[in-house]
Amino acid sequence: MRALAMLNIPVWVRLWPGVLTAITIALAASFVAEHQGGPQLLYALFFGMAFNFAANGEKIRDGIEFASRHVLRFGVALLGARITAEQLAGLGAGSIAMVAGGVVATILFGALVGRLLGRPGTEGILTGGAVAICGASAALAISAVLPKSDENQRFTLFTVVGVTALSTVAMVVYPSLVKLFGLDANAAAVFLGGTIHDVAQVVAAGYLISPEVGDGATFVKLFRVAMLLPVVAVVSLLFRNGAPAGKKPPVLPGFLVGFAVLVAVNSLGLIPQPVTDAASGLSRWCLVVAIAALGVKTSFQQLAALGWRPVAMLAVNTVFLAALILSGLLMLR
Repeated sequence: MRALAMLNIPVWVRLWPGVLTAITIALAASFVAEHQGGPQLLYALFFGMAFNFAANGEKIRDGIEFASRHVLRFGVALLGARITAEQLAGLGAGSIAMVAGGVVATILFGALVGRLLGRPGTEGILTGGAVAICGASAALAISAVLPKSDENQRFTLFTVVGVTALSTVAMVVYPSLVKLFGLDANAAAVFLGGTIHDVAQVVAAGYLISPEVGDGATFVKLFRVAMLLPVVAVVSLLFRNGAPAGKKPPVLPGFLVGFAVLVAVNSLGLIPQPVTDAASGLSRWCLVVAIAALGVKTSFQQLAALGWRPVAMLAVNTVFLAALILSGLLMLR
């Protein structure tokens, strides 16, 4: 009866209560982050989890599902508006090779660590990709093309929590490593931009040293963000091949196509800077709303049930990436 009744209800009527719930939680998280400091995404996640009791409510269920999937993908696609081919080319062949190699090696290492710890392959790829590319944003983007299950969803949220916490630690610790090893401005930019997980923490760590390092680290970080496109495309193809007939996802998900188109258009100089800034802000906002919705669908007990192995996977991957990039820079000095 419910299914028959819903056929006569406009889609927006069914979706808006849940979407509005996620937006309200995101607004609260943003307010606290702005006035008290701290990671906006984590606040959104924890505030959302506080409303887990309402997750199966008939009025908000469809909207929460929509926000956790489609708003998320739209936000990831908008990340492409931040990147141009000129920025990437300006890094130099050596830096590009080192950072790209670090991304690939960390994802493969993450898959290996996951297998050694007895975790599913999806979890190894997810933690490796989150650490290798751009933290919470990468975790959400990769999760969007993995097989859908409650277990994968819970692990994604745990990864968001862990990678955000580790990124904050790296923001504080890594500038000290730059001074300890006597890295020059260019090497410092490659190290910070090539190893810290989230964009905001890269910017903060870089400008703690100097404006030159801050600018360079930001460009390096944007190159890692650009690697979302090939990495997520490869992951999508891998799991598409393993999907049962009739349930295969698209060869290239729509949000990745949008990401690539925005990079191309922005590289041609067709997007004015104010529009780029607005798209960047909207992208971040969409991710906050999506995280809030994912939080509503998850309880603290479900996260705690994952155990210590996900923490170990994230920590080991973080140390591996930092050691790899630092070793490469010291060898080239």
